[in-house]
Amino acid sequence: MPIHNIQPLVALIAGILILVFPRLLNYVVALYLIIIGILGLTR
Repeated sequence: MPIHNIQPLVALIAGILILVFPRLLNYVVALYLIIIGILGLTR
């Protein structure tokens, strides 16, 4: 896995974790991380 694919993957996982545990942050941040992660992986 190239190094530039790690950051979007981490963002995607962090977003999913925040959605599962919403007390960590709010849903807006979770959705932002998931979108950034998906966009990064599909480039």
